[in-house]
Amino acid sequence: MPRYALKIEYDGQPFCGWQIQAGQPSVQQAIETALSRLEPDLPRIAAAGRTDTGVHATGQVAHCDMTRDWDAFRLMEALNHHLRPLPVAVLACAPVEADFHARFSAIERRYLFRLLARRAPPTLLAGRVWHVRQALDLSAMQEAARPLLGQHDFTTFRASQCQAPSPVKTLEALEISAQDTPYGQEFHFVLRARSFLHNQVRSLVGTLERVGAGAWPPEAVKAALDARDRAACGPVSPPDGLYLTGVGYPEDPFAP
Repeated sequence: MPRYALKIEYDGQPFCGWQIQAGQPSVQQAIETALSRLEPDLPRIAAAGRTDTGVHATGQVAHCDMTRDWDAFRLMEALNHHLRPLPVAVLACAPVEADFHARFSAIERRYLFRLLARRAPPTLLAGRVWHVRQALDLSAMQEAARPLLGQHDFTTFRASQCQAPSPVKTLEALEISAQDTPYGQEFHFVLRARSFLHNQVRSLVGTLERVGAGAWPPEAVKAALDARDRAACGPVSPPDGLYLTGVGYPEDPFAP
């Protein structure tokens, strides 16, 4: 069966997350339903990241097996036709080798978290940023983030229901920047690692926000990391501002 890689963008608000769950709409179900309009009885697809309820993607990657050879562009167009009007789009499609796996072949995941700090609530960005009402100290959050880089036991920043066999992960990047917006600032947290624990990004961002708000000193984040205790974590941020922006592979399947 020929295998294809799909690069996918979606708004996570209407979905229970990526993974199929009985009785609830999921991104996986939406794409599999679209695929079934092209070829019935296809096997289930697999994705690089099982994003949670309300989490968005601009660079999710999945793979699917078809029973016949498709022109990649025509497959992308056909899927987008059958996905309408759901907020899911296939940005690119490419044939890949039979041993390519969207999840297990990946060597890097990249996430963006958007946080809007201003008094007024967002209107156009509602559901797409985490809104906080107080100003935040960028330099304090950057200072607090530095000890998180590298390989650590991230038990403090993993969900209690996380199924990963080990809490040890290597955080390759955690970059925080700010840009002025009307009557406030939007903060961007860019994180990169081979893989992440369940709720790791939201736990880190929620804790760093407490530093920015002045509720935690910067050094408290390192102490929380060293505690290796979920109780030491700060608040977990909501999913609204989280985006899976890219997945890295030894060879880019979408390279021209």
